[in-house]
Amino acid sequence: MDLSNLKPAKGSTKPAKRIGRGEGSGRGGTSTKGHKGAQSRSGYSRKAGFEGGQMPLYRRVPKSGFRNINRVEYTAVNLSTLQYLADNKGVTMVDVDVLRANGLVGKKDLVKVLGKGDLTAKLEVKVHAFSQKAVQAIEAQGGVAEKL
Repeated sequence: MDLSNLKPAKGSTKPAKRIGRGEGSGRGGTSTKGHKGAQSRSGYSRKAGFEGGQMPLYRRVPKSGFRNINRVEYTAVNLSTLQYLADNKGVTMVDVDVLRANGLVGKKDLVKVLGKGDLTAKLEVKVHAFSQKAVQAIEAQGGVAEKL
């Protein structure tokens, strides 16, 4: 067996309905579109969410909340993660590229270091944001916390 002789399971597919191919086919005339109305006209396209004139779901359901378009989202990295990098990867300088190389943040992510966990290594950390506790912990070990 190879790709050239693969077939769908028997009975799983049906031939397409050939509409508008003459009266003898049983699907000529109005070509399954019925008589008159918007759906029978050429160029008609149903609006997304249209429910046949019934009040559509997106208008029936009450709206609530607010989404701030100016919100800045950070990817959180904890002190325990920085300590892990120092112990297991031998890192002394942590920046976005180091975190990306270790699969901790994405390509376009903004990074914030948070104060969860213990830090015993002296590190130079350069990221977009820090919590106060994280800055205190890094500087207590003689390290540097620098904002980008």
